[in-house]
Amino acid sequence: MIAGNINILKLATLPESLYNILSRPEMELTNLQHLADGYYQVDQEKWFYNIGNSQTAPIDTRHTEFHKQFLDIQLILQGEEIIRYSLTDVITEPAFEKKPDLFILESPILTNSIHLKAGDFVTFYPGEPHQALCMVDEPRMVRKAVFKVPMNMI
Repeated sequence: MIAGNINILKLATLPESLYNILSRPEMELTNLQHLADGYYQVDQEKWFYNIGNSQTAPIDTRHTEFHKQFLDIQLILQGEEIIRYSLTDVITEPAFEKKPDLFILESPILTNSIHLKAGDFVTFYPGEPHQALCMVDEPRMVRKAVFKVPMNMI
């Protein structure tokens, strides 16, 4: 897991491939904030991203997930959320595949959390469990871009 802010990208110490994605001019925060909800893929690249609004919720109502093929970059465009996570590899833990490359853990143990606001991002490598969209004080709307980067690019 790597965390940072898109406005001070160099401090995040990202691998070059991820830095090259987030440092593209069209990935500036104000540009992303003005895009419509939807799926975006740049110039036939292998990576893509989705932009949309989601409702945060109490921790006990949120699922914990992980991926096997793609790295996630979750970038907050508006609002704020808490993402709970653990610095463990759960790739072999009991889980069910809700949709392609989205595995839901049956009995997650999450030991850490991060509070993200507009411009902040966090990466989750395959096998890293994360519970996104946890509310800060009360349920609220958060707008975010979620990048999916195939592991063979890292």
